[in-house]
Amino acid sequence: MPPEQRQLPRFAAEPPQEALPYGRWEERLRGEFLTGCLALESDGEDLGEPGEILWYPDRTWHGRTYVPATSITSNGNELFGYVRFIPAEEGSDPRDFWTHVDFTDQTAESNPGWKMDICDEVIGAWRGPGGAAAAMTLVWGRPLVAGGRIVTAQLDGVTVDQCQLLEERFTLIAPDDYRQELLEIKLWSAKDQELASESLYEEDQAEQ
Repeated sequence: MPPEQRQLPRFAAEPPQEALPYGRWEERLRGEFLTGCLALESDGEDLGEPGEILWYPDRTWHGRTYVPATSITSNGNELFGYVRFIPAEEGSDPRDFWTHVDFTDQTAESNPGWKMDICDEVIGAWRGPGGAAAAMTLVWGRPLVAGGRIVTAQLDGVTVDQCQLLEERFTLIAPDDYRQELLEIKLWSAKDQELASESLYEEDQAEQ
């Protein structure tokens, strides 16, 4: 095959390795996530009490595992973020836990036209030729239409990551905003039919 004309980090993260959190492991992650919620600065706004925490598939990149989560509060806001840690090695437990949490009042329940409920957060960078930088972005969410099997992240038509739905949830790690090219998240059926396509950018979503 000839050399690639465009250098891109594709499938940079490990695919999900575990089932969604449960039992004592879920309790540990829930404690970390709720601690992050308590430290969240809301500018005096009463966000409400966190409700059930939904966990999303794990992804590991640069030696760190990310387990995203969302929770709808008693006031109808959504808390979203992730717990990051260094995964266990033989004879050791996971360590160096760190949590990022943010909030929004834009929820799937208040936007019935959405086809996917998506959260995203930049977690690093990748530099290509000439110093052009891509924002390595953690993307997680759930489809709001039936029949999906797999979700892809595409940059200018090139698939740079994908994740099979796990209990109707997905997590991706993909380069974004590279040479003015922006990520699109696409939901596919078992017969490779495109069911939904969303941008990470609100103005793009409004045009669709």
